[in-house]
Amino acid sequence: MKSEVRSPKSEACRALVCFALEEEARPFHSLVVGRKEVQIIVTGIGRTNAQRSLGEVLARDTHHYVFTCGFAGGLNPALALGDVLFETGDVVLAGKLTANGAKPAKFHCSLRVAVTRPEKAELRRSTGADAVEMESEAIQALCRERGISCATVRVISDTAHEDLPLDFNRLAKPDLSLDYGKLAWAIAKSPGKIPALLRLHKQTRSAAGQLAAVLGKILEL
Repeated sequence: MKSEVRSPKSEACRALVCFALEEEARPFHSLVVGRKEVQIIVTGIGRTNAQRSLGEVLARDTHHYVFTCGFAGGLNPALALGDVLFETGDVVLAGKLTANGAKPAKFHCSLRVAVTRPEKAELRRSTGADAVEMESEAIQALCRERGISCATVRVISDTAHEDLPLDFNRLAKPDLSLDYGKLAWAIAKSPGKIPALLRLHKQTRSAAGQLAAVLGKILEL
């Protein structure tokens, strides 16, 4: 007997869209105002935060689809800023994502931010992945355990060809959130990094908008 496949537009369906950071989620928020069948959670950075946050939601709510979304660092040199990538075992979701401009890809779920070009090149060599992020492995695992269709949908916010302006691993709190005091001190010590930080901010804002546009289409918002 075949299991029923429901469209993400169905009122009976509840789609849960997970982001690590509010900055990643902000453009999508405006698309789901009043849409009770689409829920957004901001999990925090990393596998532990993602697993805890998603576990709490799944313990009390029922969802037919879970999307693990946000920024990704490019490992494949062919990928450009703003490219939206996906990975899923659900053929229906895969078809919708492909039809709306997302590209199939392999992700590597890392314990740390990939900062430099050599670091990205080594991850590409050792994992064969197209992009790197920090939460999706934990989210995909929880969904498999519960039989929930899941898709990783990520947007390239920094390419394989570029270094990040700062080592954000050194600027993180124990819970992996950004320590703004450390950030201010790092900028004070290296004010020449400010233009690159502003460019990165512009890149991430644009990337978040492009990701929201694709998510809006596949959820038929």
